[in-house]
Amino acid sequence: MNNSLGLQEYEKYRAKNIIVIFIMLIMLFIVSITAIALGSYFIPIIDIAKAIFGKSIDNKINIVIWNMRLPRVLTAFLGGAGLGISGCVLQAILRNPLASASTLGISQGAAFGAAFAIIVLGAGLQGSSASSGVSFTNPVLVSVCAFFFSMVVSLIILALSRFVKISPESMILSGVALSAVFSGATTLLQYFANDVQLSSVVFWTFGDLGRTGWREICIIGVVVISFLLYFIYKRWDYNAIESGEQTAISLGVDVNALRIVNMIFCAITASVIVSFLGIVNFIGLIAPHIVRRFTGTNYCFLLPGSAIMGAILLLLGDIAARMIITPVILPIGAITSFLGGPLFMYMLFRSSSKR
Repeated sequence: MNNSLGLQEYEKYRAKNIIVIFIMLIMLFIVSITAIALGSYFIPIIDIAKAIFGKSIDNKINIVIWNMRLPRVLTAFLGGAGLGISGCVLQAILRNPLASASTLGISQGAAFGAAFAIIVLGAGLQGSSASSGVSFTNPVLVSVCAFFFSMVVSLIILALSRFVKISPESMILSGVALSAVFSGATTLLQYFANDVQLSSVVFWTFGDLGRTGWREICIIGVVVISFLLYFIYKRWDYNAIESGEQTAISLGVDVNALRIVNMIFCAITASVIVSFLGIVNFIGLIAPHIVRRFTGTNYCFLLPGSAIMGAILLLLGDIAARMIITPVILPIGAITSFLGGPLFMYMLFRSSSKR
């Protein structure tokens, strides 16, 4: 009798979470269409559909959608999903609700790498472009250096975990320390930079969804989708860790190996995104917390929900960045910080008041 009641409760819980995920998918679709439609040049929904399905005869609309709006929306979709799910997995394996790419120092390492490429290797701004307003003399070099140094931060944290045997909680503190080190190093580079180099570094750290083309979108898409499938495949291992490390070990989960492998995969995901987009704060930290309030801690639903919510948040941030002072496009990193910071503080105070 008790077993049947437990099974019925789980089925109700499962059905509720499926409905939640479905509602989030509808929200994602609505926000995506809104992001394509809105801007200094408004495009009706019927014209968007015609352009996407190749039925539009208006060349201006085709150019705006395929060369500007759609790449930007896909970048926000993939970038937000990647940051959301990597933050969710980091919080699971480290058992720390503050774990994300920014709190572990990955974003700060990427910022130093970009500054190094711009100031030392001479990959600064060269002028204006139609899509982003400015362009770099060697954007590939900037992205490669940003990716390299963000991975350096990740490898340092992994080395501390492997050889010094620091706790998961200490990994977050190590990330904070590394963030300070790389932020200081970036500041020193900026001190010796000329005006053009300094403006290049500042522009890169602002974050920009308009600097990616179809090639960069494909790279981000392959990385995000590949690791998303892996993380979903490992969902039961995260559920086991949620019940405690000893419980996970008793269930046959190699916690140390899982932590190292997943740290590497999360770092690669976040590093690729940050290297192309620049610094985008709070998405990986906030998205899992929002979804957790609706689905609970079952990673069968929390993982896809975090990916969807991350995409929604970044798309909403991009809409705000483009519409607040049209036609000026505000830095996406600043917008996500303004939106994410107060929201995160609200959730902290709300959870404290319930105790």
